[in-house]
Amino acid sequence: MRDFLHVLWAVARRECVLTVRAPTQWLHPVVFFTMVIVLFPLGISPNQAALSPIAVGVIWIAALLASMLGSERLFEADHQSGALEQMALSSVSLYWVALIKVFVHWLFAGLPLVLLAPLLSLFLFLPMNEVWVVVLSLLLGTPVLAFVNAIGAAITLSTRGGSVLLLLICLPLQIPIIIFATGAVKAFSEGLPYEGYLAVLAALLSLSVVLSPVAIAAALQVGVQNR
Repeated sequence: MRDFLHVLWAVARRECVLTVRAPTQWLHPVVFFTMVIVLFPLGISPNQAALSPIAVGVIWIAALLASMLGSERLFEADHQSGALEQMALSSVSLYWVALIKVFVHWLFAGLPLVLLAPLLSLFLFLPMNEVWVVVLSLLLGTPVLAFVNAIGAAITLSTRGGSVLLLLICLPLQIPIIIFATGAVKAFSEGLPYEGYLAVLAALLSLSVVLSPVAIAAALQVGVQNR
């Protein structure tokens, strides 16, 4: 057990080092998310009455699109270098490799979106009492987006035109996340029970953590065999 945890820690450390050395992979989503929210009032109207009702939707759509940036290259470098084959032949299951890679990717590219949301929500005149619900929904929802994108990235690993196919695979699966996340904030603003929406997001996150690495590992195994 101790050796297994040591190997997992080595894989996690390797992923963190590689991510830090490739800042574009996690900076692009953060910059895109920031630019969309900052520039959105210029395209609509810098008016509270116009922006406040759609603020939550804008934040979540920006987060969804930002989460897809760099996702298609999540496994590409390891696939091209042959590291993925070595991982498939090692004593560590691809399940754990996939779980660690997605978590590290979210840590660098997803968590900053959650942390920036309270500040950027000021540009959209989001009511202050709703900010914490938005942050909580992002904290629960953005990891699910990362797992869904990782599944798409693994499936399209050996496919030409993978970017378009990634969109076609991931976007339909991510719509429910936006529905429940925005529904939680809307219910809170209207004084209605909102905990159920967050509970659904938490359930989706739990299912993603348990089941998504299985699908990712299976797709990566196929990608390794077709290399």
